[in-house]
Amino acid sequence: MKLKDLLDQNIIEFGEYPLLLFKNKAYTNVETRQYADQLAAGLCDLGIEKGDRVIVCMPNCPEVLISYQGITRAGAIIVPVMFTLHPKELYYIALNSGAKAIITSTFVLPNVEKALEELPVKPQLLVTDKPTDEKWKNFYDVMVKRDRPISIEGTSEDTAVILYTSGTTGNPKGVQLTHKNLVSNAENSAKHNERERGTTLGVLPLAHVYGLTVSNICFLTGSSIVVFSKFNVEEVFQAIEKYHVKGFSAVPAMIHAMLAYPGADNYDTSSLETVSSGSAPLPVALLHAFVHKFGAKVLEGYGLSEAAPIVTAHRKNMEIKPGSVGIPIPGVEIKIVDENGQEVPTGEVGELIVRGDNVTPGYYQNSEESMRVLQNSWLHTGDMARVDEDGYLYIVDRKKDLIIRGGFNLYPRDVEEILNAHESVMEVAVVGIPDERMGEEMVACVVKKTGTDVTEEELIRYCREHLAKNKTPRHIVFLESLPRNGVGKILKTSLRKTAADLVIQLPSNLT
Repeated sequence: MKLKDLLDQNIIEFGEYPLLLFKNKAYTNVETRQYADQLAAGLCDLGIEKGDRVIVCMPNCPEVLISYQGITRAGAIIVPVMFTLHPKELYYIALNSGAKAIITSTFVLPNVEKALEELPVKPQLLVTDKPTDEKWKNFYDVMVKRDRPISIEGTSEDTAVILYTSGTTGNPKGVQLTHKNLVSNAENSAKHNERERGTTLGVLPLAHVYGLTVSNICFLTGSSIVVFSKFNVEEVFQAIEKYHVKGFSAVPAMIHAMLAYPGADNYDTSSLETVSSGSAPLPVALLHAFVHKFGAKVLEGYGLSEAAPIVTAHRKNMEIKPGSVGIPIPGVEIKIVDENGQEVPTGEVGELIVRGDNVTPGYYQNSEESMRVLQNSWLHTGDMARVDEDGYLYIVDRKKDLIIRGGFNLYPRDVEEILNAHESVMEVAVVGIPDERMGEEMVACVVKKTGTDVTEEELIRYCREHLAKNKTPRHIVFLESLPRNGVGKILKTSLRKTAADLVIQLPSNLT
């Protein structure tokens, strides 16, 4: 099965119904396919051939999903790109992918044009909301009506999508995902979570693999998607009340925003049964507070782009273990291994490796990195984790976020969980900074709750009450907000520099 088959089967199984709800307009599944078929024909007329790459870069809107379906029906490869990227990042992705076309909107157009200035070969520009001129073509003008849809031969092993990672350690890597990777992950996730038909919220960026997979699951379940161009907490509550939403997928920053919203009690959220959380660690204190306020289960899961993306998740009808990311979904195997690749005993920490039909065949034009992370069909995630006696997975930390202080391994997540439970802390991220004597020192970057006036000394004292001395942060720095990428994940690379700059002149508060 290929990505286009998800929509085709959706129509056969469920008939015509409103698939995409955006602002004051609804697009049925049949209309979505008609537009996608016409776009596919138009792309072929523009010279887009099987295997060519087409970038889609704009905020969430129906045209994003229409583009994805149209590109795959033309036999081309989708390159989803976050519209928040800097022109330099866009330039690299366009250059590295060799994209033949870019589909965008006027909101992103200035950055796209700037990104393309130095490209030796300019891709064709399609703009969804601007008339055709000499620089670009209107998205809808490109569409071609034909008696029958075009048919491009291919298999489920063909690359469907190239997703560029955030590039926190250099230029982003293009994760290749086949039709089989994506379809199997959507099917197994829907089966694991016992997804029901209904209306869900499309608050995740469709340019992110998490949002893309949620949309694929909706095709399988016959669900409708309320598409949000950006996350707006008031509009989320309005949609939950209006459409009697039972469940949706989010990231911890969105869950936090819902909990902190002062007008939440003005809306009827009684229909809400579950919220799936992924993409970043969910603080246990936040999970408990959300469940207490809304009475809905929070189903935390784990995934990564290279696994298309879902690896583990909680289920509605299984025990929820706070701090855990659930159990493997069907068709996915996991192991925890030491530095020599040997499986460690239950409960011990090691690197998480993953195997299954969802695992990437490798990075685009980067065989060296592909060989490093893919060994004997196992994907080495770079995440430190443990598994309990019931098979529940616990992510301890990113391997690269590990802090080595005086030869001892310290995991930021341990400290973050403690500080997140403090009544004056809204959110926190712990990082390591260079130190001549100890190698690295631990710094907690804290955002205070509004109206509180907690001090560095108080929080360090609080940590000492709950943690071993060597696990207590050397410094606490206070920030207005934590830096995040487009999907809400904290950018610890930039945070390390900020923390180092802030503490360089400060005396130690830990003796």
